[in-house]
Amino acid sequence: MLRAARRPPGWFALGPPPRLPDDLEELWPRADEDLCWLAGNWRLLQRLDGHRTSLDDLLTAHLAASLVADRPPAHCLDLGCGIGSVLLFLAWRFPTTRLVGVEAQEVSAGLARRSLAWNGITARAEIQVRDFRELGAIETTFDLVTGTPPYFPVGAGPESERVQRAPCRFEHRGGIEAYCAAAALGLAHGAPFVACEAWNQRERVEPAARAAGLRLVRWREIVPRTGKEPLLCIFAMRHADAAAPLLVDSPLVVRDEKGRRTEEFAALRAAMGMPA
Repeated sequence: MLRAARRPPGWFALGPPPRLPDDLEELWPRADEDLCWLAGNWRLLQRLDGHRTSLDDLLTAHLAASLVADRPPAHCLDLGCGIGSVLLFLAWRFPTTRLVGVEAQEVSAGLARRSLAWNGITARAEIQVRDFRELGAIETTFDLVTGTPPYFPVGAGPESERVQRAPCRFEHRGGIEAYCAAAALGLAHGAPFVACEAWNQRERVEPAARAAGLRLVRWREIVPRTGKEPLLCIFAMRHADAAAPLLVDSPLVVRDEKGRRTEEFAALRAAMGMPA
């Protein structure tokens, strides 16, 4: 399926244009896939019945981009990159950054690779198919590390039998603790690790950071709609010996009491190349 653009009158795509390869035959969406708009004119391949990009990907990428905007990262690592949403947002935002995504599920890694090729960035972005917990010593240090961990321990609820979905929601290969440990191995001194967590699992975040030799430097809760409890939290960490105080931002409300996007959330979307 080729997803049609839903763009308001007068809106035009910002950022670098995609550089489509000459041969699109292998990249074209298959019968069980669709090609969706992501940032600017960039696109993302997703399965119709599988794991799809979501709010936490957008928010994680936005916080990450905001923290390094004054000094664009030379190298970026995305742990458990899935279909590549965060990786693509950051590649769109920083046209000279080199990026590595690590993903254990072959089907997700395959979609991510094809999306990189569709947008013409395979010369500076790659997907490694492996369990990030087995990275071991990392030769390259990264100026930015990101991750969107699954939110639920195995056994916390019923798991979907659809392709991709269960490991994206349940901690088959570790939760925030595993992400922190892996991030600490490749994080350059003073560089941020940016991730997210379900709000009802928030008490795990600080101990996970401490155990990995990291500490929280940024924290924000995300409220899905006015009057509701927070849904998730996004945060940044640095190595524990990197001097930086903890900054707690006011909660971000995604939609108002009438279900409309708030001005702040619309501005956030616009900053990441999406129609406000």
